Amino acid sequence: MFDRLQAVEDRYDKLNELLSDPDVVNDPKKLRDYSKEQSDIQETVEVYREYKKAKEQFADAKAMLDDKLDADMREMVKEELSELETALAELEARLKILLIPKDPNDDKNVIMEIRGAAGGDEAALFAGDLYRMYSRYAEANNWKIDVIETSTTGVGGYKEIIFMINGRGAYSKLKYENGAHRVQRVPETESGGRIHTSTATVAVMPETEEVEVEVHDKDIRVDTFASSGPGGQSVNTTMSAVRLTHLPTGIVVSCQDEKSQIKNKEKAMKVLRARIYDKFQKEAQAEYDAVRKSAVGTGDRSERIRTYNFPQNRVTDHRIGLTIQKLDQILEGKIGEVIDALIVEEQSSRLENLED
Repeated sequence: MFDRLQAVEDRYDKLNELLSDPDVVNDPKKLRDYSKEQSDIQETVEVYREYKKAKEQFADAKAMLDDKLDADMREMVKEELSELETALAELEARLKILLIPKDPNDDKNVIMEIRGAAGGDEAALFAGDLYRMYSRYAEANNWKIDVIETSTTGVGGYKEIIFMINGRGAYSKLKYENGAHRVQRVPETESGGRIHTSTATVAVMPETEEVEVEVHDKDIRVDTFASSGPGGQSVNTTMSAVRLTHLPTGIVVSCQDEKSQIKNKEKAMKVLRARIYDKFQKEAQAEYDAVRKSAVGTGDRSERIRTYNFPQNRVTDHRIGLTIQKLDQILEGKIGEVIDALIVEEQSSRLENLED
């Protein structure tokens, strides 16, 4: 492990030199790539240097015990050794986690799709609750939300809502939300007070750059149409809405949120690239899961990942067996406790795999 850490530190020092090189400074692509690489390993290097410093202090303190010390001084040195030993163990544990290979998508923006599933109008209302929860969570993290496409119901909520969350590290947090979310509550329309169970599905995809997903113009059919509102009535006489069909995969994306056809097409292309990338990622993940199932679930959209129980103010994440009696707070966007627990579980699992 320490050979790897030393190699990371050496690379960090080399990147410092490169970022001062005029040839790199004048090359925007190299400057961006080297800056990102340095940023990605900076925390690892800082913790490793802190560890080495503590290690030296530990060796110095231990050497002092061999000298002729009075009883009070010897006790002080022993206390310092104990504190340094604890610090070294904590730093080593942090370094092991920092050496876990990072998901290359973690720093990316996110495209989320929420759809009401089983439960009719109640499922659509729950989809609206989930959108509000993620919106509040995004606001708390200073991330920006950009709605791409919506399909509403007459009673409120969403049959479907597609939106982008722009913010560094958004995917690293929200990727765990992939799957089927179940709600148990008494609908407002239920006169008998019976608890109903409904579901909504959440899909989370990293925003992809053009270089990551090659989409050829010849493979895309572009259709334009007038935007429509609830019930299907036309709300715009111009043909500003855009539908893109990727012929090789059959993936279809529509966007009518903007009044400009050009802007709608730009938004639709972002979603199309993300869905194509997601399709390839899911196929690769399926092959991996055939050998070993991930500790936090496959992310398959048919998999029930979480239950929101209103009568008991309870949220249960079924992947890690976590139950929290804070449903009201979680629906206000305070889902960090659940997400942090999922991150810890995944890190522990990947750490075990590295040590096997």
